[in-house]
Amino acid sequence: MAKRLRDEQTKGRSDVVRLPCACANLRRAARLVTQLYEDAIRPTGMTGPQFTLLQALKLAPGISQKQLGEILGTDSTTLTRTLAVLEKRGWLSAEPAADRRALRLGLSKAGEREYERALPYWQSAQRRFRHALGDTKWNGLIEALVETVEAVR
Repeated sequence: MAKRLRDEQTKGRSDVVRLPCACANLRRAARLVTQLYEDAIRPTGMTGPQFTLLQALKLAPGISQKQLGEILGTDSTTLTRTLAVLEKRGWLSAEPAADRRALRLGLSKAGEREYERALPYWQSAQRRFRHALGDTKWNGLIEALVETVEAVR
């Protein structure tokens, strides 16, 4: 994937087929970008979804599972399954909310350590991807993705 990013940058043209469907293009891009990040964090023994949850819980401590699912755009079943892995590894903390009907999720001390341990691997992928796109396209991509989420909600 990294080689392809470099090749695209130096060729000045793309041999990637432009599909007429936004969904197909987004899914293809998501799969390839996921592979880039997964390859980078593989030495940590965690998956991309696990790192994403650690990152989200680091950024939003005390969040409810419902809010977390909404932020990440993931269904309850998938989120519950991935949270269970974090809990089993001792990376998740859960406190009753004020109304006792929900839990407030966060990182345990072990979860904080795992996040900090994995962060440099994630940052490496982030730098490589950002460098391959350049700052203008990177910022445009992030903005377009946020606007995409807003448009389909």
